[in-house]
Amino acid sequence: MPEVGRGDLTHAEWTRLKPLLPGGGLPGGRWSDHRTVINGILFRLRTGAPWRDLPSQYGPWKTAYERHRRWSADGTWDKILRSLLAHANAEDRIDWSVVSIDSTSCRAHQHAAGARTNTPRIPGRRALPPQHRPDEGLGRSRGGLTSKIHLVGEGGRRPLTFLITPGQWGDAPQLIPVLDRLSVPRLPTGCPRTRPDHLSGDKAYSSRRNRRYLRRRQIKHTIAEPRSQRANRQRRGRRGGRPVGFDKAIYRRRNEVERTINALKNFRAVATRYDKRAYVFHGTVTLATIRLWLRP
Repeated sequence: MPEVGRGDLTHAEWTRLKPLLPGGGLPGGRWSDHRTVINGILFRLRTGAPWRDLPSQYGPWKTAYERHRRWSADGTWDKILRSLLAHANAEDRIDWSVVSIDSTSCRAHQHAAGARTNTPRIPGRRALPPQHRPDEGLGRSRGGLTSKIHLVGEGGRRPLTFLITPGQWGDAPQLIPVLDRLSVPRLPTGCPRTRPDHLSGDKAYSSRRNRRYLRRRQIKHTIAEPRSQRANRQRRGRRGGRPVGFDKAIYRRRNEVERTINALKNFRAVATRYDKRAYVFHGTVTLATIRLWLRP
C-alpha cells in the first residue's frame, strides 16, 4: 500500500471514495492516478496555497487544477456528494431529528476578483456549469469583498446542502432556496428525502413567508422571533396571528450548525475564497463537505 501523508486520503477513505469516481482510473486512461491528483487537490483545499505551489509529489499542478475545475463545472463533485449522502442515509448515519440552518461569510482574497466577463462553459460542451452565477457570488459588505455560504447541517455536525451568494445578501430570503436544494437519495430505490423531522434557525430566518413555506411543507420548526416582530404581532391583536411555537431544548442544539461551519472553515480554501468563478468555489466547498462525510 502507498504511504499516506498528512492530510491525504486514508486507505479506508479511499476505499469508500474510489467506486464513486468517474472513468475507473485505468492505466493510460483519461482519469488515471485519481488518488494522487485528489490528494493534491485536498492539499490545496487544506492549506489554501496557490495551485502553482503544489508539491511535486502530487504531480503537475495544472493536472490537479484542471481536474478540480472540470469536476466543479460538470457537477462530478456534486454527484459524489449525493452518493455519499445516499449511503450515509442507508446506514442511518444522518441525524434527521433536528436539522439547523445558518450562514457564514468568507472573506474573498484579492485574487478572487476580476473574473473575465465571458460566460464560462463546461469543458467539451456548450452548456453552462450548473452552479454558475452572473455575479460570481461576490459582493461588498462591511468586511470588504465577501461571499456567503448558506447551509443546512444535520445533527451529526456535517453539511447536507448549501448555497453560495454575495456576502451582502440577507439570510431570510435564502431559507427557501437552500431547503429546495435538500435532496438525499434513498437506496436502493425510492423518492429522495427532502424534509427533516425538525428545522432550527436563529431570528435572522424569522418571517411570515418562511413560516408559511415550512407549514405548507409540513416541516416542524423552531425559529426565534425578533422583538420587533413580536411587538408588531401583539399590536395588531387578533389580526397579528397566534404566537409562534418555540422549543428551548431544540433551540439549544443550534450549536451543532455552528460547529459544522467551524469544521468547513478549517479548510483554508473555504475560510478565504481564492477562486474567481462561483462554480469553482462551489466545487471547493463541495469537496470540503465530501471530506467531512468520508471521515468516520
